[in-house]
Amino acid sequence: MQDVTEWRSVAAATGAADRAAAEEGVRRAYRDAGLAEPGRIVWADSPRSAVRAVRALTDPGRSVREEVRTRPWAEERRRAYDALGPAGWSARWSATGAQLWETTSALAERIRAGVVADLAPDEADEPAVRMVLLDAVLGQHDAAWLAAFEGGTGRLDGLARVARNAGWWWPFERTVVISERPEVLHRDEAGRLDHGEGPALAYRDGFALYAWRGMPVPAAFLGELATLTPERIREEENAELRRVMLEYYGYERYLAESGAQPVQQDEAGILWRIAMAEDEDVVMVEVVNSTPEPDGTHRTYWLRVPPATRTAREGVAWTFGLTGDAYVPVRQT
Repeated sequence: MQDVTEWRSVAAATGAADRAAAEEGVRRAYRDAGLAEPGRIVWADSPRSAVRAVRALTDPGRSVREEVRTRPWAEERRRAYDALGPAGWSARWSATGAQLWETTSALAERIRAGVVADLAPDEADEPAVRMVLLDAVLGQHDAAWLAAFEGGTGRLDGLARVARNAGWWWPFERTVVISERPEVLHRDEAGRLDHGEGPALAYRDGFALYAWRGMPVPAAFLGELATLTPERIREEENAELRRVMLEYYGYERYLAESGAQPVQQDEAGILWRIAMAEDEDVVMVEVVNSTPEPDGTHRTYWLRVPPATRTAREGVAWTFGLTGDAYVPVRQT
């Protein structure tokens, strides 16, 4: 069983597909499923373009996703489960696929949502687009499962070869549509889409997703972040976008420039509250590190605490999982 690191790299790969290798993987997957190789392979620049290409096909035959992906997938999982037992399979999954599942499944869902938003501006068109997306094999974004099945019977070698070399693909009896991988991918330390200066995910045909720390944002919104003011933040009606603005602008800077006043102070720090229209208040505790820096200064930290926090002591205690009464630090560091 190979290191999950390889499959993490596959899931995050960007740049042009190796088309020859991916096409050979497709043919291998068809042969392993007992199917005739497809007569035609169509390439698309993104999942969005691929959905358009699928909808434009005139005689592709029926979808063979069940034979190519679903059935061998289920058989390989059953084989591994029977060989390893419940505890062994759980350990295998924990050491491999579980480490990739959350980020890859979330990314795939964001791509689906983006494709639907672009191709079905009218709600009535959504079901048709979603049906096409259901026929997709996720290529590189199937990395979690492929990592768990690595070293099996070889039934999934074709699928793994496509995943290592291309993006999503649609298998039909006579035709296969394959998407290129993204050209750009930016994520934060938690694996969420995140970029403040452009698309967090982008394909060569212009299909792109914009996000700040995992939250979808409009493309035009990012261009405004560099010119934010406290007044503009307060005027934003969308509560989620307002929170993004605050994170980007900085709570400390916002407090200083908005003329906010502290609401409480004790030995633990200073409690600040930012009232947000039609949203919960932002409550912060200002804490000064008692341990000096090398230059003799003391660093100030800002701790986000629950809106119901009444005192700085209670807020600092909450960050340690304690109540205010139970928080008795020997020394603050």
